[in-house]
Amino acid sequence: MKLVSALHNKEIFRIVSRSAKKIQQDCYVVGGYVRDFLLGKNDSKDLDILTIGEGILLAKEVSKYIKPSPRINIFKRFGTAMLEYNNQKIEFVGSRKESYCSHSRHPVIEFGSLQDDQNRRDFTINALAISLNENNYGELIDPFGGLLDLKRKILKTPLNSDITYSDDPLRMMRAIRFATQLQFFIEESSFLSIQKNKNRINIVSIERIIDEFNKILLSKNPSIGLFLLYKSGLLSIILPELTLLQGIEEKNGYKHKDNFYHTLQVVDNISKETNSIWLRWAALLHDIGKSYTKKFLPKIGWSFHSHEFVGSKMVTNIFKRLKLPKGIPLKYVKKMIQHSYRPIALIEKNTRDSAIRRLLFDMGEDIGDLIKLCIADITTNNLEKKKQYKKNFCLLMKRIKQLEEKDRIKNWKSPISGNDIMKAFHIHPCKEIGIIKNFIKESILEGKISNEFHSAYFMMLKKGEDLGLKKNN
Repeated sequence: MKLVSALHNKEIFRIVSRSAKKIQQDCYVVGGYVRDFLLGKNDSKDLDILTIGEGILLAKEVSKYIKPSPRINIFKRFGTAMLEYNNQKIEFVGSRKESYCSHSRHPVIEFGSLQDDQNRRDFTINALAISLNENNYGELIDPFGGLLDLKRKILKTPLNSDITYSDDPLRMMRAIRFATQLQFFIEESSFLSIQKNKNRINIVSIERIIDEFNKILLSKNPSIGLFLLYKSGLLSIILPELTLLQGIEEKNGYKHKDNFYHTLQVVDNISKETNSIWLRWAALLHDIGKSYTKKFLPKIGWSFHSHEFVGSKMVTNIFKRLKLPKGIPLKYVKKMIQHSYRPIALIEKNTRDSAIRRLLFDMGEDIGDLIKLCIADITTNNLEKKKQYKKNFCLLMKRIKQLEEKDRIKNWKSPISGNDIMKAFHIHPCKEIGIIKNFIKESILEGKISNEFHSAYFMMLKKGEDLGLKKNN
């Protein structure tokens, strides 16, 4: 199959071809760029050039034909080099063959042929190559039927899948990630090999695992990958707290929903509304406390009381184990889960303004994300009920907006400072200052006074008098 006309639209290919000819090294376009090109996706920002020889040497030669001359990043350990051209990262690598030992996914590397390099690829759709050589420029080299697999939307390994996944277990995560992003099917025998080799994932660093996991979570429909991770057995190794949610228990005619499949639906729902990885993590973990709080109450049914509080406490250990970032992301996810059920209690018409002010005070700028999470959590099949829930949340958001415009509670800062209190009563730092500040805050949240200096100052004087403090005249 010839792709000459398409390649001639890319000046960089002509430059690489000319450079490779000069140093007498064959070269090919390989990897994800070829796959995406054949899928009709032209937005690939990375370009991989394979050469039968030295990748660094080819990169240096290519740079001579580009003005201004680009900076070359050289990675001697791997024998690769990278430069940027027209906002595209181009990596040059020499062809190689690999051999593995059982305790590591890092191979012993030797120089090899084009065939050796294609043999080591993870999937047939990633083993495609386009020649940039003068004698067969633009020819697609497809030894494993990758083009047909692209058309059939199938993921399979070029060689024995047991060996492929055992040698480099990260490929199991990559298989599921590609299946999710491309919405492809994993070949049955290949998926059986993933199930068989699932425990090999333990030799892979958690950072690499989570990098693939996050790509699954950031896809259009994360539930595809999450379900495949569950069916393969990998999810019980990576995130057992999630798999514990699976199952429906029935007692005395009462049963609860399957909280695992509910969670997958919530993650898909939130993914339609946001690209935020941490809001998606919050959706993923929002019900993890349910498996630890589940109780059966006669004549009432199943209860998961305080599951959001218990779940929020679990997040710290999960983030630590998975080496997810501390600081703001951790605090954000914990806060989202801890408060995930509060808005549900506020959607009734007779909800007091003070309850909404308190939610605004606790959530600040994240209030909109919390409402998104609550709406995503609506997974009932009853269309009328779903419609009413969403309508109620819209009304709640309207009230939140009105109260915020009036009282400015988001990112709240007391109109009275500690210095104001010390100056008014001629006192030094003491516990009474905290008592007064808290009294003012509660008065504002309860709507007893407005959120401005004069009202708060009057309330400060009143509370100070109650505490036995005398105003400084």
